[in-house]
Amino acid sequence: MRCPSGFLDAAIEAAHLGGRIVARAGRRAHAVAFKGATDLVTATDRASERAIMEYLGKRFPGHGFLGEEGGRREGAEHRWIVDPLDGTMNFAHGMPYYDVSVALERGGEVLAGAIYDPVLGEMYSAARGRGARRNGKKIRVSARAPLSQTLLATGFSSALLDSSKAARGPRREVREQFRRFNEFCLRARGVRRPGAAALDLAYVACGIFDGFWEGSLKAWDVAAGWVLVEEAGGEVTDFRGKPLDLFNGEFVCSNGRVHEEMLDLIRRP
Repeated sequence: MRCPSGFLDAAIEAAHLGGRIVARAGRRAHAVAFKGATDLVTATDRASERAIMEYLGKRFPGHGFLGEEGGRREGAEHRWIVDPLDGTMNFAHGMPYYDVSVALERGGEVLAGAIYDPVLGEMYSAARGRGARRNGKKIRVSARAPLSQTLLATGFSSALLDSSKAARGPRREVREQFRRFNEFCLRARGVRRPGAAALDLAYVACGIFDGFWEGSLKAWDVAAGWVLVEEAGGEVTDFRGKPLDLFNGEFVCSNGRVHEEMLDLIRRP
């Protein structure tokens, strides 16, 4: 299904809007609050989300909204899914790898998405049936294969690695995270863990990374990146190789050429 261009334009403008707020705050010291022992939030996250929610609410008053920092508007066929500052820990520590992610979802399918990197000034955008772009120029996934020739990215769930929950937490999932990481380090040319999932997916879409996997993700982590990777010619599934469900937490994407190799390692007992 071809996505109307107005939706993509709105996603891009909303990501730019949040990005300007993040960029202005980027060189200042940040007061940090905690949503968990390792899950940070700053005033910039919240300011970005408020501005994006207000902009989209005025432009599309009948649309829903789901934001990482609590912004909600229910009961609509179309819903905007927003991470107002993806990579908050990087941002809070002055590491220049973070972004603003905005996507439009309907019935579990993402129609349009934009990921803006305010550090490099790069806008990644895509809409169903319209291809994927970086700063307006078409992008494609890489052609690298087999897995031994690839550079991959991943992340570790802050919820699973929260030491305050370790005694009662899902130890099996933690062990699986590290088993997979070890397997991929042994099989791929390299594995990176930069700490901003949406930007990782944008890098898959433009051929920097050849694949990405992570469990325990939220919809706002991957919504925009999902449409970017697919429109750039890549493949996106859950850990079983099934069509993606935004809300089950499992996410694997690749250039398509190494997808089965990645799934084999993920599913290995």
